[in-house]
Amino acid sequence: MPFIDFTTIVREAWNAYDDTREIRRIVDISAKVSTNYVYRITFSDKSFIIAKLSYFGKYEHFVEDHTIINSLSNNLPAPFENFLARSLMKGNSLYVHRFQNEILDAWVVFYRPIEIKKRLPRRLDEEQIIKLGEQLALFHKACSNIRNTLPPSSKTLKVDIDHLLRILETDYGKFEHRMHLDEIKKQSDLFFENREKLGAPSFEKIPVFVDWNIGNFSVTSSFKLFSRWDYDWFRISSRVMDFYFMSRVVSDIGDRTDFSYVVNPMMEDRFIIFLKAYHAEYPLTKNEILFLKEAYRFFILNYVIKDGRHFFHELFATKLLREAYKIYLPSIDKEFKPNKILKALNL
Repeated sequence: MPFIDFTTIVREAWNAYDDTREIRRIVDISAKVSTNYVYRITFSDKSFIIAKLSYFGKYEHFVEDHTIINSLSNNLPAPFENFLARSLMKGNSLYVHRFQNEILDAWVVFYRPIEIKKRLPRRLDEEQIIKLGEQLALFHKACSNIRNTLPPSSKTLKVDIDHLLRILETDYGKFEHRMHLDEIKKQSDLFFENREKLGAPSFEKIPVFVDWNIGNFSVTSSFKLFSRWDYDWFRISSRVMDFYFMSRVVSDIGDRTDFSYVVNPMMEDRFIIFLKAYHAEYPLTKNEILFLKEAYRFFILNYVIKDGRHFFHELFATKLLREAYKIYLPSIDKEFKPNKILKALNL
């Protein structure tokens, strides 16, 4: 993509929202991993807000997701009533600014600043793993309790994999994935087949954030969930979709800058400690545990293979795509052994 001054788009978005508040400066605070941009906008009175600019995915999905998240943030009961960063409204509607020209279709949303307490350590001890398992269970339970109050979502796992298969029929898809067309179709078929066998379409659907890396949320000194501010992979789906990233958070190797998406963290004893703590607070079913493998398969197919080139910066996308075909997909059925988890949870 040719150089585009994104700060000009952000400034334009704010002026369309409220041009009576003068901007003093705009600072890029993006994580530099994805194609999304995050900015801190400081006003002449020294107050500030956060802006997010995205051109990943579809505008309609972006608006839909943030509308659901805003409703969720308002409806969550204590102790999660202030957990999520809220987006700014204009009148009665969520404010999203859309910028379009012959090169770019981008959209900007503004967030109220959210307080951040403690970041998780790069490597958790056993007590912290147990507390994190309990906290995610309590958060999922709260999301379940208010799930019927939220706006509808059009995204499903099936919709996303169907979209991937349609891409493979295009000239772009045939070229981009030319060496791996059969493998992608095979893995997609396995996903659909096992999804039906396990009854996954009938699993309860709640808000899930999928990406729980330690840079996306904070906790209190007693390790209770305190705040969350990243919504890139938000969706309404099974709670199982949140577990792969949690396995990475509690992994023995800990958080790393040079990251990969191998399946192995879900086989670690530390992840079983996490699941036992979760299960004691909010019991899981046998089929949900069996679906962990399919949730991981979906993650690789959808977020790495289908969207990786569009979401991750090029260096990360190239590495992850290469590993997806060489390591991730071949390892799913070889490395993931659900019986170990089922036995630990007495399922």
